[in-house]
Amino acid sequence: MTVSEIRKGTEFRVLRVLRGGEVGKRLADMGFTEGAAGSVVRRGFWNGPIQVRLRGYDILIRRSEADSVEVEPAG
Repeated sequence: MTVSEIRKGTEFRVLRVLRGGEVGKRLADMGFTEGAAGSVVRRGFWNGPIQVRLRGYDILIRRSEADSVEVEPAG
């Protein structure tokens, strides 16, 4: 399951980033690392950005980037 598949309000735990290169590095720099806990705050319309709360910060990521972060629902 990826971040783009998680429903609004659902908490998750990051398993791994599936994308390498510059985008993968940027996601890791934003806190998407193995074991990090987060939740989906808001989802944009028409494949818009997804707002994620991770490590106490609110982050907006593109849906294509959210497809690159493998997670598991927490709890």
